[in-house]
Amino acid sequence: MEAEQAAHFIFYVADQPRATAFYTATLGFAPRLDVPGMTEFLLPGGAILGLMPEAGIRRLLGEGLPPLAAPGTSRAEIYLLVDDPEAFHARALKAGARELSPLLPRNWGHQAAYSLDADGHVLAFARRIASHD
Repeated sequence: MEAEQAAHFIFYVADQPRATAFYTATLGFAPRLDVPGMTEFLLPGGAILGLMPEAGIRRLLGEGLPPLAAPGTSRAEIYLLVDDPEAFHARALKAGARELSPLLPRNWGHQAAYSLDADGHVLAFARRIASHD
């Protein structure tokens, strides 16, 4: 799938450079786009993760935008199936994420680890497991 036809998920962030540094360290690769107002990472599977400053989305959508969540509260989750979820999770923690749950078998057939970034977004790194109850 070409990136232009991929799903785009955009996180609103308080500090774009800080969030860019965090996701670069966590994902282990540089963004495909990094300009004032938008950073984009091409994710495994072809989706795009965008990072947009909160002030930018307010300018774009105006007063009709509902209030953003309080800093540090969960606003969205990104769930990535990767070959080595332990490494992704460890990089997130090293880059400043707060662990919510270590890598554990889940009842939907994945092992998944969860953390929270500085803007309140939940990150899940997972892999399929052969069998589950």
